[in-house]
Amino acid sequence: MLDNIPYLSYILSAFIGIGLAAATGFRVFLPMFIVSLSSYLNWIPMNEQFEWLAGLPTLITTGIATVAEILAYYIPFIDHLLDTASIPLATVAGSLLFASQFADLGTFPQWALALIAGGGTAATISTGFAGIRAASTATTGGLGNSVVGTTETAGAGLMSVLAIAAPVIAVIAVTILLILIISYGKKALRKLRRNKNSS
Repeated sequence: MLDNIPYLSYILSAFIGIGLAAATGFRVFLPMFIVSLSSYLNWIPMNEQFEWLAGLPTLITTGIATVAEILAYYIPFIDHLLDTASIPLATVAGSLLFASQFADLGTFPQWALALIAGGGTAATISTGFAGIRAASTATTGGLGNSVVGTTETAGAGLMSVLAIAAPVIAVIAVTILLILIISYGKKALRKLRRNKNSS
């Protein structure tokens, strides 16, 4: 029955790509490590253009980077420095993982979609959590940042697994998350403007 749905493979690829891109908005390297491990163990297929993702060097590199990134977010000041770099890095990683699902689409549409859908999703989520971390630093003196960091790591892992195992659920979760981040961001901007006007 599902085979009769037009472009089903492209739709599922888009759902997987968006889920993986969203995961990079939480943590840059953990989703890449999960994809590399899954493809290295042949749990998910990897096309020729992105075979390097399934290679042992990539698996080891992303594994080391994942551990370093997770631990660094528990170090005061370092977590702030990482936030400034995480948005562009998440955009690149999100675009890359999204593109890895569309290698047979053609180079231009593949990367155009990757930058818009994958990079845009990753950048929005990364920006939202950078704002949450800044608010946590301002209100708790940085003491609450470890809670935010743990939440981000858990979100990256959960979203990566959902994107691979249940892409439809992953897209629903991403949609809800984006709505929450955008609405929270608008409220935060309005509050900031009111505070500036009052001062």
